[in-house]
Amino acid sequence: MPEQLHPQDDAAREEPEETELPTGIVVGVDGSDHGRCALAWAAGEASRRRRPLHVVTAYSVPLFAASGLDGGYATFDDTVIRDGAEAVLKEALAGLGEVDGVEVTSSVESGDASGVLLEFSKAAELLVFGSRGRGGFVGRLLGSVSSALPAHAHCATVTVPLQFAERIGEHVEDRHFREEQAKEGPAEVEDVVAVGVDGSDQARVAVLVAAEEAMMMGVPLRIVCAVPQFSGSLAWVPAPVDREQLFSDIRAQLKAGTAWLQSHFPDLEVQTSLVDGAPVDVLVEASRTVQLLVLGTRGRGGFAGMLLGSTSDGVLHHAKGPVMVVPDHADDRLADRPSFGPMLES
Repeated sequence: MPEQLHPQDDAAREEPEETELPTGIVVGVDGSDHGRCALAWAAGEASRRRRPLHVVTAYSVPLFAASGLDGGYATFDDTVIRDGAEAVLKEALAGLGEVDGVEVTSSVESGDASGVLLEFSKAAELLVFGSRGRGGFVGRLLGSVSSALPAHAHCATVTVPLQFAERIGEHVEDRHFREEQAKEGPAEVEDVVAVGVDGSDQARVAVLVAAEEAMMMGVPLRIVCAVPQFSGSLAWVPAPVDREQLFSDIRAQLKAGTAWLQSHFPDLEVQTSLVDGAPVDVLVEASRTVQLLVLGTRGRGGFAGMLLGSTSDGVLHHAKGPVMVVPDHADDRLADRPSFGPMLES
């Protein structure tokens, strides 16, 4: 006869309840200067938005410790590694202190940093992390993370470089960084949010998010469009390009786009900047002197290049200030854009 199961047996077989994911602003820390800068920016953003802030660090068990030579797996006590991660988190929270009007929570997670933050992005409004991090027990919070998350996260991400430390008066221990900063000299940061555009719907979604961010900060929004020189690699161009006419057409599109944007944000000051140059170079330079640079996750090719792929990846790795990457999503406000004037044809 088959074994009789009691009700409590069925209950014991039920899957454990999933832990509720944090909402609001989620920031990854790893004990590095980069993580400290990311935490400072995230705290300011949480205060502006009046949203909860969740601070997380992740660790993973080294592969060589988990697997045996015979192809099997051995029991591994990760207590020491977890204790180290908890110490990193405790230090980060102590440095953060109280954040006015913001509920602050924290957690230590076991797993790859990219995978942990990607999972958290399902419920978060915003993910924040440093432009690079340290290796070791807490994993790399940039390198793999900064490359993977902006393109795959379910919510917007912000990458915060070490240069942000100067803006908030924080000291950075990294000698190489200090030497590089001494060569570049201090940057005069304007009270403005900038957004890169290329005529795509993905860029228009980024513009709407950037406008919301500028309104929260109480600063103008600057729409930046970079027009690179056509080269021999663009063999598909059917005829020599009239640069003067091209710029005239783009100016008309920017004017129409500005009118559309201000119909949704009538109290927002909007500036436009049409620049002759490579998108990565133009946007990296813009990141030095603005409060925040916003990009879409991907864009179109053509006159302004791709806003994710080569362009956004290049900007993220060389930016001098915080960069927000906005994932592509539906927005009802895009529907009335054609009624305001010329658009780049798909």
